[in-house]
Amino acid sequence: MQFNYKYGGSSIVKNGVSATDVSFAPDVLRDPTFFVGTLDKKIPFREAISALHHVVVADFNFQPKDNSAYLAWLKSQEEIWLAEASSELSKLQTEIHEVRTKLEGLRKEREVITKPYYKAQRDYFKFLYKRDYDAWMVLDPVITVHPDQVFFECFSKDESVYGKLSCGYDVFNNINEFKCGTTNIDYSKKLYEEFQKIRTYKETDFKIDPKGFDVKTTGEANYREVKIDLPDSWVRGFLQVSTAMTSKKVSFELEAMDIANFISVLKRNKERKGPRSIKYILKPGEPIVAVFEPWNIEVVCNQSIYKGETPEEIRVWGRRRILLLERLLPITNKFTVHLLGSGMPSFYTAHLTSEMYFTLGLSGWTANDWTQSSQLELLAPRGLVPATTMQTIYLELRKDWFATETDIAQTLKLDVGTVNKSLETFAQAGKVIYDLKNKVYRVRELKRDGIDIESLRFSSETDKEAFKLMEQGAVSNLKANEKNNKITVTGLVSNSYNTTVVIDKDLKITDASCTCNHYYKNKMTKGPCQHILATRITFDKK
Repeated sequence: MQFNYKYGGSSIVKNGVSATDVSFAPDVLRDPTFFVGTLDKKIPFREAISALHHVVVADFNFQPKDNSAYLAWLKSQEEIWLAEASSELSKLQTEIHEVRTKLEGLRKEREVITKPYYKAQRDYFKFLYKRDYDAWMVLDPVITVHPDQVFFECFSKDESVYGKLSCGYDVFNNINEFKCGTTNIDYSKKLYEEFQKIRTYKETDFKIDPKGFDVKTTGEANYREVKIDLPDSWVRGFLQVSTAMTSKKVSFELEAMDIANFISVLKRNKERKGPRSIKYILKPGEPIVAVFEPWNIEVVCNQSIYKGETPEEIRVWGRRRILLLERLLPITNKFTVHLLGSGMPSFYTAHLTSEMYFTLGLSGWTANDWTQSSQLELLAPRGLVPATTMQTIYLELRKDWFATETDIAQTLKLDVGTVNKSLETFAQAGKVIYDLKNKVYRVRELKRDGIDIESLRFSSETDKEAFKLMEQGAVSNLKANEKNNKITVTGLVSNSYNTTVVIDKDLKITDASCTCNHYYKNKMTKGPCQHILATRITFDKK
């Protein structure tokens, strides 16, 4: 899926002795969106916008060690070791010495010849990193201006972390002008470095430059066009996290010290086996307890009391992504945590000031593996509402840019359930986002020309067919047996195919089998067949 941007220049931060000017270059291909004001909460904004940058560049996928240097050394030593093993033969010692001397000379000549090439290669990548940072970044952040706040959104490089910084207007002084809307902003590494120079004693002007939309044809040379061909998985992940915000959640509050303790445990310990999860133990009226597996380290949050009515025990994975919150700890009053369930997405909202807050959204797992199919219900249709009714609801929301479903229902004299279904559908399409803190729906168009949700709903035809089988109730005789810390699920699909799925402590598929032709030919080398996936999805739902 291709995203096209056209920026009126580049985003800049001008740092002087007594003033700082922050100017973001917006995407001029979108409807005019701008904001001009003066920052009041300078340090919280600096730390929060920096944390957003850490989300953008984050990649928590497994990174194998680079052994190329060691292998090269090993290869060079092989001949030496062989020679040393034969050195007891005195008549060969002289020849060995001559060969080794000649070999060393050849290696030095090779280094002289290849050195300019490797230097040019390093210089090129350094140039690319500094001058064309879009080649290193997946997507520039999305910024939205509303009547009550400005908020930034981004997604991590590994497609598993969502970040949102919301700044209410009390964060600013002397707001001169603004126009509501959504645009992409040019946010580079150099800009991040300039943000670090913001100080409390400097007057800081903040603007999403409105002049970028006034330049005529004669100013075309000042524009910088960017075309990024994004993988569908990126857009799908963004929509999944956005839609997850509207789902049923278990919520509670944690002190900043509790998150600091979580980060301390993760930094002091390294897991070598599963499950790599945090188990939240929630009992009404009692302190929240977090158990870090597999070490079973228990962190009791004595100042954070669970106020829910029913006891819960929820596991979440991909916990090391919580480290992204570390920079916010000195400026955070408290955190609100929202959990969708075991192995499902989770959200951590850091309350920085009364109207500035940072939301970190984590997908169910860090890695995009086969188990992502168990989360397809996040993009499943929530209900059918007539197109004219949906359009009326969207236009009503757009009048004030944000509202609760109850307010819209009362204004339009519609059922709240109908409004909810419509807004959830718009969230799936990237046109609306749910504000977890203020509990309102907000207009936010992720892509200016719309998104084909059906093309993104499934990652492959196999996923699509598997989900269809589940919806049709084709999976029967479903049985689950837990043994040796693994769950073995068996079932009968379409009354023809016997399936077996083995799931480990981290809820990942470790082994599976099926009696279909696809499995007979490929086993699991090309991933699970549709019958195995259908069995897994049905098990997750039950």
